[in-house]
Amino acid sequence: MQPAAIQNQDEELELVAFRAGAQDFCLDISYVREIRSWSPATILPHAPDFVLGVINLRGAIVPIVDFASRLGLGATLPSDRHVIVIAVVGLQTVGFLVESVADIIGVAPSSIQPTPEVTSKSTIMFIKGVIAIDDRMLRLIDISTILPPILKDDSE
Repeated sequence: MQPAAIQNQDEELELVAFRAGAQDFCLDISYVREIRSWSPATILPHAPDFVLGVINLRGAIVPIVDFASRLGLGATLPSDRHVIVIAVVGLQTVGFLVESVADIIGVAPSSIQPTPEVTSKSTIMFIKGVIAIDDRMLRLIDISTILPPILKDDSE
């Protein structure tokens, strides 16, 4: 499956819009496997603070990442109102705890504005661009940059 981000520039991108850390974000729908309700995760010792633990997803063990915490927006206290966005990037499957999923939107690639250069390098690493829709500003996430640190060895 080819991510929409590398398809023909004339084609509309389909994005999943969601809320985390009281902020609006979006993600290329081609990475999203499913959206499910919150279920408690089994804690992993010595995992980074943003990794809440793992869940059993039909026989596969999937790490759950607090999306807001991963982006430095503060930890989320999970409740029944939160959801987990299960995403697949390459061979990695991960669940992102978010406040809610708003909708699926279609946008023209030309409507994605570059991330302002006044932000930090880590912001530019995570955010591919900004999209203004109605009265919302959505940050387009580069999910491939969020996942690798999860699997990285802390002793490096």
